[in-house]
Order: sequence, then C-alpha cells, then structure tokens
Amino acid sequence: MELNGKVAVVTGAGRGLGLAYAAELARAGAAVVVNDADAATAEAAAKQIGDAGGRAVAHPAAVGPAETADALVARAVAEFGRLDVMVTNAGVLRDRVLWKMTDDDFDTVVQVHLRGTFTCARAAARRFREQGDGGRLILVGSPAGQRGNFGQTNYAAAKAGIVGFVRTWAMELARADVTVNAVVPVAATAMTETIPALAPYVEAMRRGEEMPPFARRALAFGTPEDAAGLVAFLASDAASGITGQAIGVGGDRLSLWTHPTQAVAAYRDGGWSAADIAAAWPTIFAEHQQSVGENLPREQTR
Repeated sequence: MELNGKVAVVTGAGRGLGLAYAAELARAGAAVVVNDADAATAEAAAKQIGDAGGRAVAHPAAVGPAETADALVARAVAEFGRLDVMVTNAGVLRDRVLWKMTDDDFDTVVQVHLRGTFTCARAAARRFREQGDGGRLILVGSPAGQRGNFGQTNYAAAKAGIVGFVRTWAMELARADVTVNAVVPVAATAMTETIPALAPYVEAMRRGEEMPPFARRALAFGTPEDAAGLVAFLASDAASGITGQAIGVGGDRLSLWTHPTQAVAAYRDGGWSAADIAAAWPTIFAEHQQSVGENLPREQTR
C-alpha cells in the first residue's frame, strides 16, 4: 500500500489507535498532520513518526469546533500542499448509567465524537471538492455503536451516528470520487481497559506480554497496530471502489458489519391495532427479537 504523495490528517493521534493509524500512514509514504488535544502528546507523536523516517507535523487542538477542523485542513495544505485523507479518531469517555449521566457527560462525548467527526469531515470534503481529484474519509466507529454497551449512552449514540454519517456521505460524495467508510476497531487502549472482560489483556500488553490466541481470535482483540493496516488500505488506491461500509478489525479478525435490515415483516389488511400486535407478536416476531451488547465469550480456565 504505497501512499507516496498523499497527505493525511489524523485526529486524536497522540497515542493508542490514533498514533498507530498515523504511524502506519506515514510508513506507507503519506505526510501526516498529527492532531491531539494535548500539545506535548501531539509533538511527541509527530517526533516519533519523524524519527522513524516519516513526515509529520503536530497540530494540537480539541476537535469539535469548526475552527479546529478548518485549521487542520489548512495546516495540511500549508505544510504539504494538499489533503487526501481525513481520519476522525479523536474521542473521550464519560461512562455512567442513564440515570446518573449528567448533561456535561453527554455533551462532552457527543461534542468530540459526533460533532468532531462532522466538522472535520465537512472541512475535508470541501477541500476534496475544491481539489477535484477525490479523497478518503475514514471515520472511526465502535462495536458499542453497533450493538450498544452498558453505561455508554453518550458514546454508543455518537458511534452509531458516525456510521449513519458514513451511509449518507457515501451517497453525497460519490460524484466527487470521495469514499467514506467506518473502521470499527477493537484494541488494547485506555478506552477498552474500562471493559472488565478486556482489562486484563490491556494490562498484559502494557507489561510487554503477547496477546493470547483467545483474545486475538475469540475476542478479536489485539494491539492498536493490528488495526492500522485497515486504515492504510482504505487510504490507498486499492480501496477506490469501497465506500459506505463499516469494517471491523481487531486481533486476527477482519469483518464486514451489515447495515440494519428488517428481520421479519407481517401484513394485515387495514393495519395493526394494539390488540392485533399483541396477538401476532408471540408467533411471528418473538423469535426474531434482537440481542443487545457484545456478549463476549469467556476464556475457559482449568
């Protein structure tokens, strides 16, 4: 996957998955604008990429405001002459159950994940259309947005919205030769260590231990670097025909998420009253009710 001559912006790229994405794009030949809310973290990430032979500049700022998005695109153009790839990875967590979640908890997460994705994608789309030779929007989703997750009202809603962006923008930007896809990663990061079933594997990785086969296969859980190849692929010419997709990656697994579809349908002349629905539900619909949450398998111990 050669990306020579390409220019990318990666938000939230100071550490974890974002840094892995930025480093892989640079390794493949792209010049990268490394964004992070923390200036020292952004500078350290850009230096790490540069020390490895890549081209990167740091642009610290909190995503969400349109001014940040416009400045990121302008920085890419000023430093490297153009923009080809926008990766919207920045994120925060404020986990609480519904009845304990504050307005600030909700607004903070939606501001960074959902509004930050919107403003950065909009700024990039405008630049792509101005350049006239296509582009790549790579938006970062989450299994929580696909299936829900306990205590993550704000995060799950934002991530579900991001996949909604993908489906809409893939249609709107098709004529401009801009592809739009979601990456749905599962990796050992500060975010996933909040999930009890995954926390031990995050700690093991920090101790320098290899991820066990159960985690890599059954949980599709690996390192941030395991997810980076998908981003480089989607940024490349090899992925020019792929758009509107939600693609999962983690550990040893690569997967394609389906779009929501009707599981079952029934028809009744004259429509459905409440009593009609109550009568039909047990025999027609009950067996097709959908599960919620990830329902991760448990590792068997002797």
